[in-house]
Amino acid sequence: MKVIASSIRKGNVIEQDGKLYVVLTAENIHPGKGTPVSQIEMRRISDGVKVSERYKTTDQVEKATIEDQNFNYLYEDADGFHFMNNDNYDQVQVPKDVIGTAKAFLQENMTVKLSLHGTTPVAIQMPQRATLEVVETEPVTKGQTASSSYKPAILSNGLRTNVPPHIGVGTRIVVMTEDGSYVERAKD
Repeated sequence: MKVIASSIRKGNVIEQDGKLYVVLTAENIHPGKGTPVSQIEMRRISDGVKVSERYKTTDQVEKATIEDQNFNYLYEDADGFHFMNNDNYDQVQVPKDVIGTAKAFLQENMTVKLSLHGTTPVAIQMPQRATLEVVETEPVTKGQTASSSYKPAILSNGLRTNVPPHIGVGTRIVVMTEDGSYVERAKD
Protein backbone atom coordinates (compact mmCIF):
# COMPACT_ATOMS: atom_id res chain seq x y z
CA MET A 1 0.00 0.00 0.00
CA LYS A 2 1.59 3.28 -1.14
CA VAL A 3 1.28 6.31 1.15
CA ILE A 4 2.90 9.77 1.11
CA ALA A 5 6.02 10.12 3.28
CA SER A 6 4.52 12.85 5.49
CA SER A 7 1.85 10.41 6.78
CA ILE A 8 4.39 7.89 8.18
CA ARG A 9 4.32 7.68 12.00
CA LYS A 10 6.37 5.98 14.73
CA GLY A 11 5.61 2.25 14.88
CA ASN A 12 4.61 1.98 11.19
CA VAL A 13 6.33 -0.71 9.15
CA ILE A 14 7.50 0.25 5.69
CA GLU A 15 8.91 -1.86 2.87
CA GLN A 16 11.94 -0.67 0.95
CA ASP A 17 14.11 -2.67 -1.50
CA GLY A 18 12.26 -5.85 -0.48
CA LYS A 19 13.16 -5.43 3.21
CA LEU A 20 10.92 -4.46 6.14
CA TYR A 21 11.73 -1.51 8.41
CA VAL A 22 9.99 -0.44 11.62
CA VAL A 23 9.82 3.36 12.04
CA LEU A 24 11.50 4.63 15.24
CA THR A 25 11.01 8.37 14.65
CA ALA A 26 9.31 10.36 11.90
CA GLU A 27 9.62 14.11 11.66
CA ASN A 28 8.29 16.47 9.00
CA ILE A 29 10.65 19.41 8.43
CA HIS A 30 9.37 22.58 6.74
CA PRO A 31 12.34 24.86 5.98
CA GLY A 32 11.66 28.53 5.26
CA LYS A 33 12.88 28.05 1.70
CA GLY A 34 12.86 24.88 -0.33
CA THR A 35 10.95 21.63 -0.30
CA PRO A 36 9.45 20.22 2.93
CA VAL A 37 10.99 16.84 3.82
CA SER A 38 10.20 13.87 6.07
CA GLN A 39 13.16 12.65 8.15
CA ILE A 40 12.50 9.00 9.05
CA GLU A 41 14.70 6.92 11.36
CA MET A 42 13.98 3.20 11.13
CA ARG A 43 15.33 -0.23 12.08
CA ARG A 44 15.64 -3.07 9.58
CA ILE A 45 13.64 -5.96 11.01
CA SER A 46 15.79 -8.74 9.53
CA ASP A 47 19.08 -7.73 11.20
CA GLY A 48 18.34 -4.74 13.48
CA VAL A 49 20.44 -2.21 11.53
CA LYS A 50 19.30 1.40 12.04
CA VAL A 51 18.82 3.50 8.92
CA SER A 52 17.98 7.19 8.54
CA GLU A 53 16.19 8.29 5.37
CA ARG A 54 15.01 11.66 4.07
CA TYR A 55 12.06 11.85 1.67
CA LYS A 56 10.19 14.73 0.07
CA THR A 57 6.88 14.93 1.93
CA THR A 58 5.04 14.06 -1.29
CA ASP A 59 7.18 10.97 -2.13
CA GLN A 60 5.35 7.65 -2.22
CA VAL A 61 6.49 5.10 0.39
CA GLU A 62 5.42 1.45 0.48
CA LYS A 63 3.68 0.77 3.81
CA ALA A 64 3.70 -2.93 4.71
CA THR A 65 0.43 -4.67 5.57
CA ILE A 66 0.52 -5.30 9.29
CA GLU A 67 -2.05 -7.10 11.39
CA ASP A 68 -2.33 -6.36 15.11
CA GLN A 69 -3.41 -9.27 17.31
CA ASN A 70 -3.68 -9.82 21.05
CA PHE A 71 -1.25 -12.33 22.51
CA ASN A 72 -0.60 -13.63 26.04
CA TYR A 73 3.02 -13.59 27.25
CA LEU A 74 4.13 -17.09 28.27
CA TYR A 75 7.88 -17.18 29.00
CA GLU A 76 11.39 -16.19 27.91
CA ASP A 77 14.20 -18.58 26.99
CA ALA A 78 17.50 -18.44 25.05
CA ASP A 79 15.61 -18.29 21.72
CA GLY A 80 13.52 -15.24 22.66
CA PHE A 81 10.08 -14.48 24.08
CA HIS A 82 7.12 -16.82 23.63
CA PHE A 83 3.53 -15.62 23.21
CA MET A 84 0.21 -17.38 22.61
CA ASN A 85 -2.65 -16.12 20.46
CA ASN A 86 -5.81 -15.88 22.62
CA ASP A 87 -8.14 -16.84 19.77
CA ASN A 88 -6.55 -19.87 18.11
CA TYR A 89 -3.88 -20.85 20.69
CA ASP A 90 -1.06 -20.52 18.12
CA GLN A 91 2.30 -19.84 19.73
CA VAL A 92 4.76 -17.34 18.31
CA GLN A 93 8.37 -16.66 19.22
CA VAL A 94 9.50 -13.03 19.25
CA PRO A 95 13.22 -12.12 19.00
CA LYS A 96 14.77 -10.07 21.82
CA ASP A 97 15.47 -7.04 19.57
CA VAL A 98 11.75 -6.70 18.70
CA ILE A 99 10.84 -6.63 22.43
CA GLY A 100 13.61 -4.12 23.29
CA THR A 101 12.98 -2.04 26.43
CA ALA A 102 9.48 -3.51 26.91
CA LYS A 103 11.22 -6.60 28.39
CA ALA A 104 11.33 -5.02 31.85
CA PHE A 105 7.53 -4.78 32.03
CA LEU A 106 6.57 -8.20 30.62
CA GLN A 107 4.76 -10.31 33.19
CA GLU A 108 3.41 -13.85 32.85
CA ASN A 109 -0.08 -13.96 31.26
CA MET A 110 0.08 -10.24 30.38
CA THR A 111 -1.91 -9.44 27.23
CA VAL A 112 0.06 -7.45 24.65
CA LYS A 113 -0.62 -6.45 21.07
CA LEU A 114 1.84 -7.92 18.56
CA SER A 115 2.09 -6.49 15.05
CA LEU A 116 2.52 -9.31 12.53
CA HIS A 117 3.66 -9.13 8.91
CA GLY A 118 2.39 -12.47 7.63
CA THR A 119 3.54 -14.68 10.50
CA THR A 120 6.61 -12.59 11.45
CA PRO A 121 6.28 -10.46 14.60
CA VAL A 122 7.67 -6.97 13.86
CA ALA A 123 6.57 -4.81 16.80
CA ILE A 124 5.01 -5.00 20.27
CA GLN A 125 2.54 -2.68 21.98
CA MET A 126 2.52 -2.94 25.75
CA PRO A 127 -0.42 -2.03 27.98
CA GLN A 128 -0.03 1.61 29.10
CA ARG A 129 0.39 0.66 32.75
CA ALA A 130 1.97 -2.18 34.74
CA THR A 131 1.69 -3.04 38.43
CA LEU A 132 4.99 -3.75 40.18
CA GLU A 133 6.23 -4.09 43.75
CA VAL A 134 8.73 -1.75 45.41
CA VAL A 135 11.67 -3.88 46.61
CA GLU A 136 14.00 -1.13 47.82
CA THR A 137 13.51 2.49 48.90
CA GLU A 138 14.25 4.81 51.79
CA PRO A 139 12.08 4.21 54.88
CA VAL A 140 8.86 6.17 55.37
CA THR A 141 9.42 9.15 57.65
CA LYS A 142 6.62 10.61 59.74
CA GLY A 143 5.51 14.14 59.07
CA GLN A 144 6.53 14.21 55.42
CA THR A 145 3.82 15.63 53.24
CA ALA A 146 2.80 14.13 49.91
CA SER A 147 3.71 17.39 48.19
CA SER A 148 7.41 17.10 49.06
CA SER A 149 9.91 15.73 46.60
CA TYR A 150 9.88 12.14 45.37
CA LYS A 151 12.45 9.57 46.54
CA PRO A 152 14.25 6.90 44.47
CA ALA A 153 12.96 3.31 44.52
CA ILE A 154 13.87 0.00 42.88
CA LEU A 155 10.97 -2.12 41.57
CA SER A 156 10.57 -5.91 41.35
CA ASN A 157 11.67 -5.86 37.68
CA GLY A 158 14.95 -4.10 38.56
CA LEU A 159 13.75 -0.76 37.19
CA ARG A 160 14.57 2.47 39.05
CA THR A 161 11.87 5.11 39.44
CA ASN A 162 10.84 7.91 41.81
CA VAL A 163 7.96 7.44 44.26
CA PRO A 164 6.21 9.71 46.79
CA PRO A 165 7.61 9.67 50.35
CA HIS A 166 4.68 7.61 51.76
CA ILE A 167 5.46 4.56 49.57
CA GLY A 168 7.47 1.90 51.43
CA VAL A 169 9.10 -1.45 50.61
CA GLY A 170 6.53 -4.12 49.67
CA THR A 171 3.98 -1.62 48.33
CA ARG A 172 2.54 -2.47 44.90
CA ILE A 173 2.46 0.54 42.60
CA VAL A 174 1.26 1.29 39.07
CA VAL A 175 3.85 2.66 36.60
CA MET A 176 3.68 3.83 32.98
CA THR A 177 5.31 1.25 30.68
CA GLU A 178 6.53 3.99 28.33
CA ASP A 179 8.99 5.58 30.77
CA GLY A 180 8.61 3.75 34.11
CA SER A 181 7.17 6.79 35.90
CA TYR A 182 5.01 6.41 39.04
CA VAL A 183 1.23 6.75 38.54
CA GLU A 184 -0.46 5.61 41.76
CA ARG A 185 -0.57 3.00 44.50
CA ALA A 186 -2.07 -0.26 43.19
CA LYS A 187 -5.72 -0.88 44.13
CA ASP A 188 -5.32 -4.66 44.65
